[in-house]
Amino acid sequence: MANNKKLRVGILFGGRSGEHEVSLASAASVIRALNPDKYEAVPIGIAKDGRWLVGNGATRLLPEVLKSGERVVLPGDPTAGSLLSLASAGGQSGTGSRLGLDVVFPVLHGTFGEDGTIQGLLELADLPYVGAGVLASAVGMDKDVQKRLFRDAGLPIVPFHAFSRTQWEAEREDVLALLRKKFKFPLFVKPANLGSSVGMTRVAKAAELGAAIDTAAEYAQKILIERGVKAREIEVSVLGNDEPMASIPGEIVPHRKFYDYTAKYLEQGTRLKIPAKLSKPQVGKFQAMAIRAYRAIDGAGMARADFFLENGTGKIYVNELNTIPGFTAISMYPKLWEASGIPYTNLVDLLIDLALKRQAEKARTKFTIELPEGATGALGA
Repeated sequence: MANNKKLRVGILFGGRSGEHEVSLASAASVIRALNPDKYEAVPIGIAKDGRWLVGNGATRLLPEVLKSGERVVLPGDPTAGSLLSLASAGGQSGTGSRLGLDVVFPVLHGTFGEDGTIQGLLELADLPYVGAGVLASAVGMDKDVQKRLFRDAGLPIVPFHAFSRTQWEAEREDVLALLRKKFKFPLFVKPANLGSSVGMTRVAKAAELGAAIDTAAEYAQKILIERGVKAREIEVSVLGNDEPMASIPGEIVPHRKFYDYTAKYLEQGTRLKIPAKLSKPQVGKFQAMAIRAYRAIDGAGMARADFFLENGTGKIYVNELNTIPGFTAISMYPKLWEASGIPYTNLVDLLIDLALKRQAEKARTKFTIELPEGATGALGA
């Protein structure tokens, strides 16, 4: 822990992803919610080209951190436990000044932040961090693998099909023929490894399918096709490690045909209904399925579970889990917890506490084999 007895919290934001700007808004909200009597906020911005830059605890304009912050690097060295300055080392890591961290709060949406890569670096550095681990983060970003795990866990999912960008480029007509045979329109075409509906298209007729796949292929190496369903969009927030709990459900009512990137971030009109208008048995079913889905991907810390409630049939489908959901004060994840009795500031406290508890639990695990003194066996042969 830092010498001033405050927890030094590194807020990781920005990143090399199509959701870079969304991340800045989430990170600013987290920093504002940190109690200055308990925490020292360390804003750590990752520029679009991958450079790491750090601001100080008084920084509130996160774009300024990305513009003029001090260049740093986080070594994957568990004995360091700190950021190393590049500026004071003539551009070389290893001899610069150090900035210790007690816990990291990644607010990185999308590629290179939500997909297990940054979590892997934090594991190597042996730093506690908020949210899902490497496995759950990677699965949470891969909608294809995620849906397979949901299916194996007995959770209902919308029919889907996934294929690689290289397959699409090599077998374009065959892929189109297969999709036309397998699905009825409308369909949703999306990158399999991206969030915030970036690159997603609703396809109403066969003539639009090829162009929609081309768009998705610009953003990912794997493309996902899903059958369109006329449904209400229900969301549930999940919080916890080994004993997760679920919030009351809320409903997204988009003002556009579907909840795409424009509806989420660029236009006003989309409504959040909290709580969603549901029967008591439906509420219990959504909460139970959210926890089952969370456990199916080995979730930890937090996630937002997204569902479809099909019009007419009342059938529930699990759509996906987001392991680093939008985290502004008006985002669905914290608003659902606020409506469930956990205000935003308390939620941030709980998430940091869960990160520290998971780190303590991990510390109980042996990672090396202790040989008897003098014993070498086959290793010494």
